[in-house]
Amino acid sequence: MSRQIDPRAVVSTRAEIGEGVIIGPFVVIQDDVVIGDSTWVGSHAMIYDGARIGKECKIFNGASIAGPPQDLKYKGEKTYLEVGERTVVREFATLNRATAESGITRVGSHCLLMAYTHVAHDCHLGDKVILANCVALGGHVELGNWVIIGGLTPVHQFVRVGDHAMIGGGFRVSKDVPPFVLAGQDPLAFERLNLVGLRRRGFDDKSITLIDHTYRILYKSNLNVSQAVERVKSDVEMIPPVQQILEFIAASKRGIIPGISRHRD
Repeated sequence: MSRQIDPRAVVSTRAEIGEGVIIGPFVVIQDDVVIGDSTWVGSHAMIYDGARIGKECKIFNGASIAGPPQDLKYKGEKTYLEVGERTVVREFATLNRATAESGITRVGSHCLLMAYTHVAHDCHLGDKVILANCVALGGHVELGNWVIIGGLTPVHQFVRVGDHAMIGGGFRVSKDVPPFVLAGQDPLAFERLNLVGLRRRGFDDKSITLIDHTYRILYKSNLNVSQAVERVKSDVEMIPPVQQILEFIAASKRGIIPGISRHRD
């Protein structure tokens, strides 16, 4: 397959452009860039040094890929932005490469980053993540696999969101969101399991029941987090998803989102 590069694009001869890549008009691609086979780049996209883009991605018009981190500590160190295979980056999204602290910002495969999303420096996104329009991730945010975040949602730096979690649109995310949950409200809180997502992805009834039991103890037992974790360990069968929840909590530095207060107006 031959490449198709519009004559109005500015593409460095040092960039590594895969077979079957299509590059539209007025695209700018700098020297230290790798683009995988069969990727499509729409008009006016800007791809900076340090970009590593996988196969069969789609990058829409006006997107900015691997721009320098918006961090005053960054002094021009050589860092990277990696995008997995078959990921879609829609119009005017901005994905920044890392600072020297981690060296790489990573977006997984099969992700959808809708228009005007922002992925800041040193973020790590898993596979099959969906960020709706205008989601803004602060630096060092970590999203697991299959995470979905609704539009107009800011995520505070260093926040972690576990696998299969879904966050509603328009809420502020300032604490860690554990795996498998649906989060909403202001301030952000645990609402219930992401049942639709879990069933779509093949979780069996036993696993869903045990995950639900775990979160009932964590959020509805009137125990503090440490006490609830100990209760889970004694009362719930330690299948892998339950272990994953406990490991996520143990690794949390910002603390996990609370349950919904019974005293809200």
